[in-house]
Amino acid sequence: MIVSITGVTESLYGQHVTIPLLEAVELQFLEDMTKDVLNESRILPHQFVSETFGSNLSGGTLIRPGGKNAYPSFWIRDYAMSLETGMVTDEEQLHMLTLTATTQSDRTWITKAGGLVPFGAIADHIRIDTSEPIYYPGTYSFDAQGTPEWGVTPPYCDQYFFIHMAYHYVLSTGNAEILRRRFNGIPLIDRLRVAFAVPPALAGTELVHTTEQIRGVDFGFRDAVTLTGSLSFPSILKYRAALELADLFRLLESTETAQYSAIADALKEDIPRIFQHSSGLLLASTGKSSQPDVWATALAIYFGILAGEDLRNACAGLLYGYESGYLSYKGNIRHLLTIHDHNDSTAWEVSMVPKNNYQNGAYWGTPTGWVCFALSHIDSSAAKKLAKEYIAHLIEADFRKGGGNGAPYECLNMEGYTQNPIYLTSVSVPLIAFKKMLLLADEK
Repeated sequence: MIVSITGVTESLYGQHVTIPLLEAVELQFLEDMTKDVLNESRILPHQFVSETFGSNLSGGTLIRPGGKNAYPSFWIRDYAMSLETGMVTDEEQLHMLTLTATTQSDRTWITKAGGLVPFGAIADHIRIDTSEPIYYPGTYSFDAQGTPEWGVTPPYCDQYFFIHMAYHYVLSTGNAEILRRRFNGIPLIDRLRVAFAVPPALAGTELVHTTEQIRGVDFGFRDAVTLTGSLSFPSILKYRAALELADLFRLLESTETAQYSAIADALKEDIPRIFQHSSGLLLASTGKSSQPDVWATALAIYFGILAGEDLRNACAGLLYGYESGYLSYKGNIRHLLTIHDHNDSTAWEVSMVPKNNYQNGAYWGTPTGWVCFALSHIDSSAAKKLAKEYIAHLIEADFRKGGGNGAPYECLNMEGYTQNPIYLTSVSVPLIAFKKMLLLADEK
């Protein structure tokens, strides 16, 4: 069945058209760098990685989070976040979609370390040598996974990224028959339906919710942070996943389309209502680490969830943070404005890493495009300035120069700390956003 999918793209990104923020030469630089980083991130069949992790025995190409050997496994979320670059072949997509589907948990079980893996859960990452699914952060060992510091249940985001993988495969190939194909005896569309239902919701709402006693990580880019209560970032991902499932069920001429459209509508109403902060930003949660969240706010704007006064206030809050020096460094973005740090010793209220390192106050390239998109709503010059700062740092520290250069880094801080060079989402996700903005500008 050859198909055309339009529903999600009509709902996402559709409320704003902006001017291009990058010159053609800058956008080409970013695209070329992303291609080179993606090539560094590929692990070809039977390619040897290290003595510890051996060779890729999965039967096809895998894409890890970056070059070198910082993350020598297949991470679902990093890969899924990079798909819209258009740089992953249909064959590669099918292999990684198949691997993710066939390692989805087909039962509810308890790990040796005490973690609870629900029926339908998607792996956090998958080993290249054994294709063993590791459902929790913090380890490469199947037997050691599920220690409580990483959550009682697996992270909530990967289920929604699995749906995005399937949606993008259908979108890019035009082949909806994959939805009926059975993986370990279960049709893909049923696996998507079950995955969507895994993250728990607060009673009476569709908001993703967690508790201290039965906690899951909200989003893998802050798995070293403890958040409880209702969670904004995975609820935003759930919104997109609901729209994507509505589209996929529409292709199958199923009445379930209306169900998922209604879920998306409910989330679009509840997210700004529940998480709005006086700064204009959205709170990360309603429990522990309930601080204004730059990433969640920017993504909600990028996905078109916020409108009217909520949108204006959110954009103004981000602009204030940028102009005041609280938000960014060399075009990279903090999870929290520095004025919203919990105290002098930690950025997030509860974190396993020191302040201003990694997920607890370092600066990341991954969300830069979302933030630029948000700023462009109210100050295109500020948006362009941030975009150019981001590109300038990539040019300055380009890993292809050799020596001590490693950009794009996973994250960095003002004291010279950098983590994990040649990191894919630090360029792929901004590239997707900048190209989307260019498309919107052209349509204007």
